[in-house]
Amino acid sequence: MKNLTAGALTTLILTAPVFSEIDVYQTSRQGDRLTRVELNQAADAQVFQTLEIDPLKTYQTLIGIGGSFTESGASVLAELSGNARARVMQAYFSPEGAHFSLTRTHIASCDFSLRNYTYAPVPGDVALEHFSIEPDRTYLLPMIKDAQAVAGADFKILASPWTAPPWMKSNNAWNGGELKPEHYATFAKYIVKYIQTYAKEGVPIWGLTPVNEPLGNDANWESLHFNPEQMREFIADHLGPALADADLDVPLWIYDQNREDHMLDWADTIYGDEKAAAFVRGMAVHWYQSTIDVGGEFLDAVHEKYPGKEILHSEGCIDALGDDEPIGSWLEDDWYWRPEATDWGKFWAAEENKKDHPPYRPFYRYTRDLIGGLNHNLTGWIDWNMVLNTRGGPNHARNYCGAPVLVDSGHDDVYFTPLYYSIAHVSKFIRPGAQRIGLSGHDDTFMATAFKNPDGSIAVVVFNLDEEDLTYSVEIEEERFAVEIKAQALQTILIR
Repeated sequence: MKNLTAGALTTLILTAPVFSEIDVYQTSRQGDRLTRVELNQAADAQVFQTLEIDPLKTYQTLIGIGGSFTESGASVLAELSGNARARVMQAYFSPEGAHFSLTRTHIASCDFSLRNYTYAPVPGDVALEHFSIEPDRTYLLPMIKDAQAVAGADFKILASPWTAPPWMKSNNAWNGGELKPEHYATFAKYIVKYIQTYAKEGVPIWGLTPVNEPLGNDANWESLHFNPEQMREFIADHLGPALADADLDVPLWIYDQNREDHMLDWADTIYGDEKAAAFVRGMAVHWYQSTIDVGGEFLDAVHEKYPGKEILHSEGCIDALGDDEPIGSWLEDDWYWRPEATDWGKFWAAEENKKDHPPYRPFYRYTRDLIGGLNHNLTGWIDWNMVLNTRGGPNHARNYCGAPVLVDSGHDDVYFTPLYYSIAHVSKFIRPGAQRIGLSGHDDTFMATAFKNPDGSIAVVVFNLDEEDLTYSVEIEEERFAVEIKAQALQTILIR
């Protein structure tokens, strides 16, 4: 722990110190991994930029940061020895690790399941007499319970269905289609029964999105289409009342799709209905509209029009893994800093949208989205799969994606990619209930955000996108100190 005294750092400008301790942690292309580094002590250091913290200026309050429980990830974990599984769970959920505080899981199957399955497999069972979460007992529930058992674990779970049971849908299929009007109430009852059944397992569901990606995924895997008006009706007349009748205080998060202009249409339609809006805490968003833009203009537009409703990031990942890169290139740390990754948009986006999907640096994408998204009013941030195999699966739809932790199946070997550390720099040090505070002096090539935690500590997350080492200064309440940061490195400064 570095003590702030006049003699300790010759670059300090202070009178009586307000803060007694400062820790700096760094992850760099050169090999630091959440490594504690010393403050710059050179008197002649040339300061590149100054970050000025204003704790009196406050913004949104954080719900949490974390990743998702999926059947695919859980099945991969189950291949590992007990010690290796424990290592992964500790890394994610222990206070000594990333200390994830907000997670997500799927209601019945999704593409990152081993197969299609539903909890209501009998067609026409509107009373849900045959409802069963038995498919989750093999892998998914054990993973969640292992996470709960980690000493110091403290996380919320957001749950999302990818589809209704096929017999409730207009096309009677897993992929695509709409909910039949006569089954709006049935599907609402299905979701309520899921929450109640998971609660009996000791797994409380904190929040819900009524469906994942209601605008669809071109029917490539489980999906269920809604337009804003259909979702307004479903929430106001069916799902919201069903939750209330069951005495379940589980807030809804609408939309659950990319950060695009559709967001405002959904907000206007659903928030504009007093009955529907009463059940909705806010909006969930994904990041697949672009590999380079966090969608700040859309996040800000919704926040400014509806400041009483929150926005959280519910899904993002390195998708289309292996569609372009040589198989296994993502098993090398340096790949995460090289502009070689590609996403679905390079191949499938409309020609006018391909500019939003150039090759990109995965470490940049994660870190930029965490810092930039929080600076554009996100109150939570959830990664997609926590764990996958080194091929980016298993995935029954062959939609292979990356994960922060990869398992070499059959070898009891776990690879913590740099993406794990990108998330941990935020999740470990910015805790639930933290409030974003005023920060100036950052830009698109020297990114930063600052939060004040409930315990009074201040966490500043800084990302140097430049390819040169830099020295910057931090000013807060008449104190000033200098920090050296490596090229392309991420730092968290914890001030107490």
